[in-house]
Amino acid sequence: MGIFNGKKTDVVFSEKDMKRTLHKNLEFTAIEQYKILRTNLDFTLPEDVKCPIIGVTSSMRGEGKSTTAVNLSYVLAEKGSPVLLIDGDLRIPSIAKKMRIDSSPGLTDLLMGHGAHMPDFRSALLDNWFILPSGDIPPNPSELLGSRRMEYILNSLRESFEYIIIDLPPVNIVSDALSIASLITGMVVVVREDYTEKKELERCFRQLQLSNVNVLGCILNESKNDGGSYKKYRKHKYYKYYKYYQSSAKSDK
Repeated sequence: MGIFNGKKTDVVFSEKDMKRTLHKNLEFTAIEQYKILRTNLDFTLPEDVKCPIIGVTSSMRGEGKSTTAVNLSYVLAEKGSPVLLIDGDLRIPSIAKKMRIDSSPGLTDLLMGHGAHMPDFRSALLDNWFILPSGDIPPNPSELLGSRRMEYILNSLRESFEYIIIDLPPVNIVSDALSIASLITGMVVVVREDYTEKKELERCFRQLQLSNVNVLGCILNESKNDGGSYKKYRKHKYYKYYKYYQSSAKSDK
């Protein structure tokens, strides 16, 4: 790929990070929820899209969007498809820290016209799973994410991958996730049980609607479902229609 050249980035996982983050080390019920998420996502995505680009965001910080992005990309790669995870949170990036990799070179290097050698971002766990960190934090992340350069980069990456997952900042804090809306196939919103505020979630969906964002669905994180072991370990539940959250939030008022 012409836009990629440059030095190597080693993807190295510590045992502690993998047990806390990576789905293959979670309990059985959590792993099954990720597999259900993968299946539901395949049903939700348009069939005519060659390489869907999926944004992962939330309404607030601390809802688990980055961990969800890591696991979603991993479980998609488990099928054998070439998958790329991009840290698109150019203000408070966390993917590199979670995965114990260098944060640079990364996305901002590509956006600034610098090169990177894409095979060097291949993970040590799966040959078909690639992780592109954020790179150095820029002064204008929102403008960069919505730029023509970003569109060119994503179109180029589409030629080499079957899925691209982008971890994005929370919608209610900055406009970054909205600025890239026209460049992605759809958005997944992470909601954390007993943490996310209803008013913040409603505001999030208003913002997404006004920006004509294609919301693929929601992921309920830290679900405390009454049902044996599921109460403790049921990490994610996928809802195809995000309007459910809007209606249920209004009915509780």
